[in-house]
Amino acid sequence: MEKKPLRGLFLYNGIFVLAGSLLGPLYAVYVGKFKGVSVSVSWAAFLFSVSVFTYLISRTGDRLGKKEYLLMAGFLVRAIAWMLFIFVDTLAALIALQILLGLGDALGGPSFDSLFASRIDQERAISQYSNWKLFSNVLTVTGTLAGGLIADKFGFQYLFLSMSALAMVSFFGVLFQIEEAKQWRPVVLVREKIRPQYLFDKFSNLF
Repeated sequence: MEKKPLRGLFLYNGIFVLAGSLLGPLYAVYVGKFKGVSVSVSWAAFLFSVSVFTYLISRTGDRLGKKEYLLMAGFLVRAIAWMLFIFVDTLAALIALQILLGLGDALGGPSFDSLFASRIDQERAISQYSNWKLFSNVLTVTGTLAGGLIADKFGFQYLFLSMSALAMVSFFGVLFQIEEAKQWRPVVLVREKIRPQYLFDKFSNLF
């Protein structure tokens, strides 16, 4: 069976990588408005949340249907969390959002890795993995620089709006790919059934 192309997966997850990298090292600057060890506490909450939710996903994820839906859910949850960062004014609210981001990461991370593994060409595995790493690294550098400019010129409110908007682009991009695949499936099935080899196999099964 022909594997699905990696282009769409690269594109929409790449857009999401760009979104996440907009904040990057600026997170410490943003959290600086809170007193105490807010950076360490909130980051620890995120890591703990990722660990717990990843464990739960590992137990149930394969039974939840299409992995694309898990990837979309990860995009959506983090888009909502980034939007809510605009309204954070207490450390407790910050920790709550970091826990929500942990859920998004647990949904999106393993599902992307699984989709990547299922679509990769084993004869070109190193090349394709390297292409993705190069692509994501370039986007991370770009996002880090762009995030600094946005935060400096417009403030963190516009930064979080940009991150959320890009995450929603990724969400709808994957959704449109799923819908497009549904529309083309009947055509693919018809083409498959009129292939000579298919007709020969069906005829042979009669005897």
